[in-house]
Amino acid sequence: MPSPTTAAPASQTLSRGIRILEVLSDARTPLTIDEIAARLDVHRSIAYRLLRTLEDHRLVTRDASGAVALGARMAALAAGVAHDLQAEALPELTAIANELGMTCFLAVLDGTDCITLASVEPRHAVASVAQRPGARHPVTVGAPGKAILAQLPPSDWPRDTSPALRAEVEAVSTRGYTTSHDEVIPTVQSVAVPLALRGQRPCAIAVVHVATDLDDAEIAARLQRSAAVVRGALDG
Repeated sequence: MPSPTTAAPASQTLSRGIRILEVLSDARTPLTIDEIAARLDVHRSIAYRLLRTLEDHRLVTRDASGAVALGARMAALAAGVAHDLQAEALPELTAIANELGMTCFLAVLDGTDCITLASVEPRHAVASVAQRPGARHPVTVGAPGKAILAQLPPSDWPRDTSPALRAEVEAVSTRGYTTSHDEVIPTVQSVAVPLALRGQRPCAIAVVHVATDLDDAEIAARLQRSAAVVRGALDG
């Protein structure tokens, strides 16, 4: 997998604006302008000007106290990403989430990261693990990352892929699924299956949970059925 370029961004202003959106997404809670400026390592006045522009485009909002959060317009933009894939996957994600009582999500490869494209939490569960769209982590950790790597030739894997991880990824072709425990979020477990689609980036369907009476193979079998439905709808 090629390393991301280290060249300076063509537009520093645009790069900083995008970075603000990433910071707000990762934060999960509203941030003050001072907190945003600190995370970008810029003066408060620069952060304020950037936020005003993002606010004009309804990409961020500010509450009565001045705290900043992502705006509803972001959801509309996100819905346009791989629209057909999301449209076919969401009913299956919903069915899995409610049947297993676990958060179910669709993950795709984004550079060297695994990013959540769509997510559904179970309707009647007492408690569930949140997995928000836009959440990302290195493709070398977590069950969906391994399921995605299994669809790539080893020559495209990150250079720092450990022998243990290589063995786990190679086992996906035989077992049909992969798991992770405490890799991305402490105490959280995940099961994922590959979702290979013509003309699409490598994807995975996964669930996250803290504890369950179901074993990993049972969970994986349910995910595989939904992956087959989505694959048939898009490739058929």
